[in-house]
Amino acid sequence: MQDERKTKEYLDELEFLAETAGAECVTRFTQRLDAPSNVTYVGSGKLQEIRAFIDQRDDTDEPIDLAIFDDELSAKQLQNIEKALGLRVLDRTSLILDIFAMRARTANAKTQVELAQNQYMLPRLRRMWTHLERQGGGSGGGGGKGMVGLRGPGETQLEMDRRIILSRMALLKRRLTEIDKQKTTQRQGRGRLIRVALVGYTNVGKSTLTNLLSGSDVFAENKLFATLDTTVRKIIIHNLPFLISDTVGFIRKLPTELVSSFKSTLDEVREADLLLHIVDVSHPDFEEQIDVVTRTLADLGCADKPVITIFNKIDAYRWIEKEADDLTPPTRENISLSELQRTWMARLGDDTIFISAREKTGLEELREMLYRRVRQLHVQKYPYNDFLYTQYDAEGNPL
Repeated sequence: MQDERKTKEYLDELEFLAETAGAECVTRFTQRLDAPSNVTYVGSGKLQEIRAFIDQRDDTDEPIDLAIFDDELSAKQLQNIEKALGLRVLDRTSLILDIFAMRARTANAKTQVELAQNQYMLPRLRRMWTHLERQGGGSGGGGGKGMVGLRGPGETQLEMDRRIILSRMALLKRRLTEIDKQKTTQRQGRGRLIRVALVGYTNVGKSTLTNLLSGSDVFAENKLFATLDTTVRKIIIHNLPFLISDTVGFIRKLPTELVSSFKSTLDEVREADLLLHIVDVSHPDFEEQIDVVTRTLADLGCADKPVITIFNKIDAYRWIEKEADDLTPPTRENISLSELQRTWMARLGDDTIFISAREKTGLEELREMLYRRVRQLHVQKYPYNDFLYTQYDAEGNPL
């Protein structure tokens, strides 16, 4: 169970996901339950309330044709909810998978997304064939011992689809294995350069920051999961070259199917020497987003990597000043930016910086911080490399 503020934040994010996928949010429904129903996720009364709203809209020019739930639903729950509501139902996982499918541009991303979709679909196949009921009993009508039941077309089609999906998944996994080998070869061929990876919650400004640091034109958009394919750029600061990669954004309840299928993309994070954790400090729930990213990095085995935490979007930070006689504990809404900076800098030390990528505020300080950390890592990793005594051209090639 969660409080109303947290519920609103979660549903705001779900609405943003829906808008990214091209849907328009009409209304929201919430319910207080100790635990979700195993049958219909929400209670029967709430389901009737939702159905009544749908029926009411059916008489207008804008009927409802989709319901989205902010959690992953089982095949049984999906089937029962769709039957009760009489329309298509998506859960959070399938919505994110749809967005990933829309965003996929390269063969690599498309293959990874298709594998994730098939992994999600496989245990839910039976729901797709409920219109073909299982037919017949035992021959002779008695169903006695030794009698073989007759399988209907739905059951036969279910088995065929299962075999097709399993075969397709095997093919996709073989393709991804080849892609992983190619990516590994590419990474090995990058020479003695420190690797820096940008990580963070989705839509925190990673691609915008990559563009500013590298002078490139990586696609950046104010939508969730604008970046799926990892882009690697060479950056030179004070004649010190290093590589920087922009990776797919994390999100609360990121489907495990995506985490496993995007192995080659996430390997850029695993093999990085330094992580830049980008945080949208203007988001009201940015601390939870930090926790989501931290847990995801731990799941990837990257918890011990050095990290620079970059609080972005300080230009969008909003707060309400407390009254002088207000003795209530400070909240996110009434902490000034300067107070917030002191708090996090005290907590995280020198590897913390506040910037605005859009306004280009704090970028020079960030570049200097990057130079110091990359130089330190370079000396540790390649103690006999002569990079300190070598001059480089604008492309990072030694003169």
